[in-house]
Amino acid sequence: MQKTVLTRTEKTKRLALSGILIAMATVLSFIKVFEWPFGGSITAASMLPLAMLGYTYGVRWGLAVGLVHGVIQAITGATMSSAFAGQSAGAVAAICLIDYFIAFSVTGLSGMFKGKINNHTVGFALGTAAAVFLRYLCHVTSGYIFYKSYADWFFGEVMVNDFSAMLMQKCSPDLLGLIYSIIYNAAYMLPELVITTVCAVLVITLIPPVRREMIKSK
Repeated sequence: MQKTVLTRTEKTKRLALSGILIAMATVLSFIKVFEWPFGGSITAASMLPLAMLGYTYGVRWGLAVGLVHGVIQAITGATMSSAFAGQSAGAVAAICLIDYFIAFSVTGLSGMFKGKINNHTVGFALGTAAAVFLRYLCHVTSGYIFYKSYADWFFGEVMVNDFSAMLMQKCSPDLLGLIYSIIYNAAYMLPELVITTVCAVLVITLIPPVRREMIKSK
């Protein structure tokens, strides 16, 4: 396969557009519909700008801009949530790696179906949904490793019902921690997945200039 060589103008355009969309993603991440006290929130489709870059310029570029955004989110997360409270320096580094750097980098995988599915609306929607779901799995993994000790608090004070009582009685601490992480992170990531995917369909369908740029760029 012949490697595509960008002109200086094309490089400048790509960098400028990426900067603008990363900034947009950062601003949208502050518009929260719901937020957990220990990290995680439903936002105004804050992952959509990153997904657009991943589809427009490809997976490699998408992973790179996702990582940049992840660094920004790690910095704001350290100052605006309790996600790092009580954690050792090593744990904080690992949380940053899984919960921020990897979790937001995978947003760039939104372009995984470009060129494989002829219908760009379907390809972008499926790629976006898959990328957001992969981010969810990152948070589940981090939650199980670092926050499973919060399971008793969650099932004993937040999710108080017969089901949670049954889980606390019958599950081992490790299993209870895994179920806690799955439910805790699903509470914000699944709505985020739906919102982002729906917005992705609307953007690529209803805004012709954006659609043309996303389709033609590689």
